[in-house]
Amino acid sequence: MVKVYSINECPWCDKVKKYLKSKHVDFEEHNIEENEADRDACYELTGDTIVPITTVDDKNYVVSFDKAKLDALLGL
Repeated sequence: MVKVYSINECPWCDKVKKYLKSKHVDFEEHNIEENEADRDACYELTGDTIVPITTVDDKNYVVSFDKAKLDALLGL
């Protein structure tokens, strides 16, 4: 399952989510502003709380909106 760690009012988070939708990729959004467990999971994954973070396996991830890296991570 693809996960996107995000916050409210984040244009880069919105870009990632719109891009995934355009590629018909199902994903779960995990808002680190609204959910402490999501914030902790994001920090555990990356060592930071920068967003957006996109992951497919809770191990490898892409920071921000990087189309080439997202495509590589998702096999697109």
